[in-house]
Amino acid sequence: MAQLSDDCFAFGGKLLTVGEAQALIASGTQAVDGTERVALLEADGRILADGLAAPGDLPPFRNSAVDGYAVRLSDLEMADALPVVGRLPAGAAAAEALAPGTVRRIFTGAAMPPGADTVFMQEDVELSTAGVRLPAGLKPGANTRPQGEDIAAGTPALAAGQRLRPQDLALAAALGVAHLVVRRRVRVGLFSTGSELVAPGGALGPAQQYDSNRVLLGALARRTGAAVSDLGILPDNPGAIRAALAAAGAGHDLVLTSGGVSAGEEDWVRDAVQAVGSLAFWRLAIKPGRPVAMGQVGGAAFMGLPGNPVAAFVTFTMIARPLLAALAGEGWAPSPGYPVVAGFNYRKKTGRREYVRVRVQPGPDGALHARKHPVDGAGILTSLTMTDGLVELGEDVVGVMPGEVVAYLPYGGGLL
Repeated sequence: MAQLSDDCFAFGGKLLTVGEAQALIASGTQAVDGTERVALLEADGRILADGLAAPGDLPPFRNSAVDGYAVRLSDLEMADALPVVGRLPAGAAAAEALAPGTVRRIFTGAAMPPGADTVFMQEDVELSTAGVRLPAGLKPGANTRPQGEDIAAGTPALAAGQRLRPQDLALAAALGVAHLVVRRRVRVGLFSTGSELVAPGGALGPAQQYDSNRVLLGALARRTGAAVSDLGILPDNPGAIRAALAAAGAGHDLVLTSGGVSAGEEDWVRDAVQAVGSLAFWRLAIKPGRPVAMGQVGGAAFMGLPGNPVAAFVTFTMIARPLLAALAGEGWAPSPGYPVVAGFNYRKKTGRREYVRVRVQPGPDGALHARKHPVDGAGILTSLTMTDGLVELGEDVVGVMPGEVVAYLPYGGGLL
């Protein structure tokens, strides 16, 4: 990752907007080195390293799109009924051309016999002892699939940097490609911080709580395709935090933490990063989640997210997600959002981007309406489990009234 050293982004400078932080990440982050060749069944969700051009036409030959009868359309004027000569199932090649004045029984996917140009669907013809009667009205080439109709040889099929989906793998398979070259997985070292935290299943002290952020952030990072190492919980001990960050930076591409990056007396992570590495920024104009730190420790990128779980979720999605994409060499862009109708009142300050947790349901007018979750706190995990997305309110927005159109980001869409 390139060094990020512009003073206007560091320490006590102005709060970065979400867009500025995303732009800084995109311009200042280099993709990790290393690729691997994997079988198609292992490539789902991976980032394609080398673009794929179609090695041949798809389909590789002209074929029938239906079960029916292959004809030379001009032969329809030769007789009231045309005799059926031969039969072509899928996978069989015609041994001879279609003789003038005849039709050939053909099935879906079978190669068109030489001389034939059109297929009549079996349900549209009349069978008789003299052959088949074919209705008028079809155009030449009807019910056939031309060679290369799907994609022609040499045409770009899959682009480098794209996250491979099942349909992409199906296209590669249809082109006869058995393996693809993908980028290696980004290695993420994951910590939670805070002496008040205990791993789930452990014994709680009188002023402790279970750590949910490592589970949350680990699952989110894995959904991007990263290989995540769970490095546990760091206590509020400056020396221990410095040593752990330095060690993690030596063996990972990204060190990801939650908690301890604000300006409180017990927030030690930001100082530790400065001691063993460098900071690019640590405050964003975002709600929830203003304290977000980005920099470097050792040879790894560093990102410190807030300790409150909702703030950690939102800032991961908006800031850590694009960083992981850049490290993975993924062509990624933030979701523009989907227009829905606001079903709530909301007031906000200008100058920061805010994310409102909502559930979307059809309204009486047929449009989708967003209902705000009744509890706003950045520590309310049920505000994530009982909603299905976020409404994004830009820096210039001062409020929302019921009936206004707003941008909706579903958890299963642009969000992870």
